[in-house]
Amino acid sequence: MSKLKVAVIGAGFMGKTHVENLRRLGFVEVAAVAGISQEEADRFAKAYNIPKATGNYKEILADPEIAGVHVCTPNALHAPVSKAALNAGKHVLCEKPLALSAKEAKEMLDLAEKKKLHHATNHNLRYYPAVQQARAMIARGDLGEILVVQGTYSQDWLLYDTDFNWRILKKHNGPLRVMGDIGSHWMDMIQHVTGLPITALCADLKIIHKTRKQPKVAIETFAGKTLKPSDYDEVKIDTEDFGMALLHLGDTCRGAFTVSQVSAGCKNRFEWMVCGTKGSVAWNQERPDELWIGRRNEPNQIIIKDGSLFYPEAAAYSDYPGGHSEGYDDSHKQLFKRFWSRVLDPSLPVQYPTFADGLRGMQLLEAVMESNKKHGWVKCSPARSGRK
Repeated sequence: MSKLKVAVIGAGFMGKTHVENLRRLGFVEVAAVAGISQEEADRFAKAYNIPKATGNYKEILADPEIAGVHVCTPNALHAPVSKAALNAGKHVLCEKPLALSAKEAKEMLDLAEKKKLHHATNHNLRYYPAVQQARAMIARGDLGEILVVQGTYSQDWLLYDTDFNWRILKKHNGPLRVMGDIGSHWMDMIQHVTGLPITALCADLKIIHKTRKQPKVAIETFAGKTLKPSDYDEVKIDTEDFGMALLHLGDTCRGAFTVSQVSAGCKNRFEWMVCGTKGSVAWNQERPDELWIGRRNEPNQIIIKDGSLFYPEAAAYSDYPGGHSEGYDDSHKQLFKRFWSRVLDPSLPVQYPTFADGLRGMQLLEAVMESNKKHGWVKCSPARSGRK
């Protein structure tokens, strides 16, 4: 069987991650890459042995051999690039947040459905085997009725005012930064794991560094720690470094979470705890194979990822035996595998987040902005529509 030919649009940190994990599938060929310039695309293509490189993504969309694209651009380009790809008849897997507004996200979803094309939002963090085990435990009633959720997504890569990235500027990243980049993951995850929708929230956002020193050359995400003072220009900052929110989930459950990119020592601490009437479960992405289980009248446990001992629905997300770690790369592979397998066989179930999930994420982010602006609670019904 010939391989599906796929293109990656975006030649930065996430573009590299997508290329590496698409190639692990075996039935997908990364046939082309688009960058912000021909020079960037050529460098990327040479480094990853990709046959076609271009500084104009529309050249890729005009290629009839390309079945679909992965959109790994800065956030401001997610909607226009994805819509152009859909109009060209390409299946689309887009990074999160899906767009800059719920209105844009709804347009993307409507267009994908109109064109009858497959679509996905890259909420890859759902797909750690230990996360899927927690989800299965909750669905089976092992924790009882869910009462409380708590957690954080904390990083330190923007701690100093000399740390910089395209995500810092609203014109590239959209009106939210830390909430949009990693708060979107936290809110998606807690709804996915518990099966409960966020129905109301109260949020507060804070810009820690009012100005930052922007490097005179482009810096890849998580890089740029060795530049000298002469390498910078000072710029005013218009996106938040820290955020927090109180939550209602369903009718009974209550919770809270924080997000930060200025927490020293936290490299990628995506952490959550779900507490029910029978027990609790907690997970931390910095220790991805571990799942903490707490009981009131029994000793607590830490279980280690082992597909042969997990519930069957969670074991399907573990491709290696117990004791063999499965982490960040593997979470992408699991999502990509399910998406492109369904492109080949549409009779397969949808086991990945679609543009509808991305739209839901944008509705929640708009609720965060509204809440922060008015310093109060905002309702978030599943049918909430984006503001004009």
